[in-house]
Amino acid sequence: MPELIFLENLMAGAWVEAAVFELRPDYRALLLTVDKIIPGPSDAASEVLLEAAEASAREALRDSVDHLPHVASWRDAYRAFGAKPQRTRNSLEALLRRAAGAGLPRVNRLTDYYNAVSVLHQLPLGGEDLAGYTGSPRLVRASGAEPFDTVAMGSPWLSTPSLERWCGATPSE
Repeated sequence: MPELIFLENLMAGAWVEAAVFELRPDYRALLLTVDKIIPGPSDAASEVLLEAAEASAREALRDSVDHLPHVASWRDAYRAFGAKPQRTRNSLEALLRRAAGAGLPRVNRLTDYYNAVSVLHQLPLGGEDLAGYTGSPRLVRASGAEPFDTVAMGSPWLSTPSLERWCGATPSE
């Protein structure tokens, strides 16, 4: 488990690039660190939270996802960043739709908790294993040329968002 000083340094070095605020001056981020969460499969406590989140999503989406102010704000933010929100949904909208329909996935205890909280409070949330971090978290405006490891046709492949978005590129068979 990370030591407290590691967490303090990690959080102190976190930053959001000015270009993000140029596109969305109202953007805010909240970073939390949690230590000593025991990894494990979904359990009875996470199931109770997920079921409450699914009921909440069904109630929120009685009419349409379009009337939810938090979803509308994120759609506007995605448009400002050049994304098409009907094609690339933010995590909140995707989880709300899943929760109200087929239900939320049961992944593991931690993921179940933050997915449930995301739906219940209509906030996009995520989690990371800080042991895998090099340096502090940062949010920058992507160019589209950033490499990332993925899988295509069952094989590991190095791609970029611009290849994925514009070309639908995949490695040849």
